[in-house]
Amino acid sequence: MAAKFRLTLAQLNPTVGDLAGNMAKAHETFLMARGAEAQMLCLPEMFISGYQTQDLVLKPAFCADAMAHIDALAKLCADGPSVGIGGPLAEDGKLYNAYFILKNGEINSVVRKHHLPNAHVFDERRLFDEGPISGPYNVAGVRIGTPICEDAWFEDVCEALQESGAEIIMVPNGSPYAREKLERRVHLMVERVIETGLPLVYLNMVGGQDDQVFDGGSFVLNPGGALAVQMPIFDEDVVHVDFVKTEQGWQAEAGKLTEFPDIWEQDYRVMVEALRDYMRKTGFQKVLLGLSGGIDSALVAAIAVDALGAENVRCVMLPSEYTSPSSLTDARLVAEALGCRLDTVPIEAGRVAISATLGPLFEGYKTDITEENIQSRLRGLLLMAMSNKFGEMLLTTGNKSEVAVGYATIYGDMAGGFNPIKDLYKMRVFETCRWRNAHHRDWMKGPKGQVIAPAIIDKPPSAELRDNQKDQDSLPPYEVLDAILERLIDEDQSVAELVAAGFDRAVVKRVEQLIYISEYKRFQSAPGPRTSGAAFWLDRRYPIANGWRDES
Repeated sequence: MAAKFRLTLAQLNPTVGDLAGNMAKAHETFLMARGAEAQMLCLPEMFISGYQTQDLVLKPAFCADAMAHIDALAKLCADGPSVGIGGPLAEDGKLYNAYFILKNGEINSVVRKHHLPNAHVFDERRLFDEGPISGPYNVAGVRIGTPICEDAWFEDVCEALQESGAEIIMVPNGSPYAREKLERRVHLMVERVIETGLPLVYLNMVGGQDDQVFDGGSFVLNPGGALAVQMPIFDEDVVHVDFVKTEQGWQAEAGKLTEFPDIWEQDYRVMVEALRDYMRKTGFQKVLLGLSGGIDSALVAAIAVDALGAENVRCVMLPSEYTSPSSLTDARLVAEALGCRLDTVPIEAGRVAISATLGPLFEGYKTDITEENIQSRLRGLLLMAMSNKFGEMLLTTGNKSEVAVGYATIYGDMAGGFNPIKDLYKMRVFETCRWRNAHHRDWMKGPKGQVIAPAIIDKPPSAELRDNQKDQDSLPPYEVLDAILERLIDEDQSVAELVAAGFDRAVVKRVEQLIYISEYKRFQSAPGPRTSGAAFWLDRRYPIANGWRDES
């Protein structure tokens, strides 16, 4: 009979800092692996601490506590399969992103991450020291090589492992979602398989952590690059993979091959999971949001209901004399379709009182954006008061187009603890609403069918802070604005490149100016899920005081 090796892959959702909870998850999965008679259980990168820890891992007490939990887990898992688990390692005055192999009640081997990512949302060179390229370790007679996440994106670590006798490559990851990243991962891992001639296991974590969502999608490749196992995206899952020894080396037996949804569904799932996990991991249970009758707040309401259930979502309409009757109707239709509570709190009396209070100071000055912003900030004040009183986290509802050019009022409609659509340009907001109306999935807690009325999607966007106001009074049409923003922000193109592509130079320069002068608002804005790979915050870090402009 051919030799067999069973590997249990645990695609799980840790919580940063919850060392005891993460250890309990690991032990529970160990019992599953032992029951399945596996030789090894593998958990993702930095699992014991959660990921990303950012500077928390630099705190010596935290790092020591994490390492103590690794030791405790080793003792708990003494009788059964070996366990691979990621965590921090403080050693000889250095700090490593490490992978621990637990066997017979103790740490049997340690792998230290060699390549430290220092781009996009990653800043590991700030946190960790570079480890040496490690050789393979032995589990039940099989030599396993473990490049940790970024180590597998370069050929040197896997080649060194193959040359030193590795028979299976097992890559633990903490890789967050970005559009079309799933395909890039598979292509790169196929390259490693072709180069080494070895089977490869890619194990990723799932779950939301602040602005990032780890999307799972773990998989197993056989020599030659054939896909043997494909785990789902976004869902926790545990899979037992059997490897069989052949004359050509170890081969993974065929397992389940999960199909992936399209990009629109992936993005929507990211926004739902990000909010769901942000709430759970910060201890909140309920949310509220200002429901204006516009498309952005309607989409945020749908995301909130899908993430938390209608019973945990409060929508609040805050009309002024500039609010159109159709907005009131549209807001009510959204709340009714989603099944959530809708409160109406008029702001006119408050606006009049504030205007009277400021009247003596403002006498002789023309009415301008100041009076518009008073309305927005009054709404923010009222919503935050409700948030404090009811213990419900306030969601903010600005899309990426607005956040980019500052078309949002700081301390007004930017007030809130989380923004589910922060990385979604306005044109994608329109399309996402259409997608949600046409689709429903088991992971959604909201109802099936049309939850955002077509009238909301089709009407011209307006902040409704003055008579007959339209967004296009102040901004280029969103199809033009978004195309410019994607090139300037997501692709880092120059003004000259945009002009060469056919955009009007004056419009491009105006948009560029708005982006730069709005940096201070983004610095104070609520976090939100990263979908584009070029999100505001860790992906894009710009100075607030900045005198440079692109004159190309």
